[in-house]
Amino acid sequence: MKIAILGLGEAGTHFANGLSDLGFTVFGWDPNPQRLLNDNVQFAKSNLDAAQNADMIWSVNLTAVSEDVAKEVLPALNSQKVYAELNTSSPAKKQAIGQILSISGVKYADVAIMAPVPPKGIFTPMLAAGEGARPFAEVLQPYGLAVKAIDGEVGQAALLKLLRSIVYKGIAAVICEAMEAGIAFDQEKYIREQISSIIGGQDELIDRFVEGSRTHAVRRIHEMDAVVDMLTNKGIKPLMSQAAKENLEKLARQ
Repeated sequence: MKIAILGLGEAGTHFANGLSDLGFTVFGWDPNPQRLLNDNVQFAKSNLDAAQNADMIWSVNLTAVSEDVAKEVLPALNSQKVYAELNTSSPAKKQAIGQILSISGVKYADVAIMAPVPPKGIFTPMLAAGEGARPFAEVLQPYGLAVKAIDGEVGQAALLKLLRSIVYKGIAAVICEAMEAGIAFDQEKYIREQISSIIGGQDELIDRFVEGSRTHAVRRIHEMDAVVDMLTNKGIKPLMSQAAKENLEKLARQ
């Protein structure tokens, strides 16, 4: 099995290295690679070059370029291949990419990464939907990957991830603001007690929410952009999600 990883940022590099460690032949491409790849990951000349000889293509780029990437690799796709779109995008964006790919006959999987990629790397939980979901999962599950194929059309995995993001990123935004206020008023111990009483006394979770929001602020801004887009398209005013996004923007500036 040969796998192409298109996009070698944090997630893409972890996936490329992890898959190569499991024995897959891995081709990778990124226009501006900045992370260390295993020696046995073959760096290609372009997205198209990486996809040319691959049986399965993973697109792990920013959602802003995901449609362009799909168009670029079209000549390399056919009905024997699986194309997995792993970018955090709205269901509508995942469906738009499916429309671009449909002319090739490729089996298309809408894949949602359901947790931060470090520390689990290639074993990070994923949901997959669409025609390519089961072929995607069936290849990877025997290697211990936490991939679950779910019923539903393309966009369903993206939908479930973003609904979850409303909860997790909203809670994180409230905790970040409460901790900032508690420290500013010299009441950190008090505010920790108040937060802990709500989250089941797991005090260590407070630091995980705060530090995780700071460390991954830029990536999570894109995630909440997709949430805001999804809710707006459904006629829901995304007051809390917009606020969570603005909190991440503040953390990114800091």
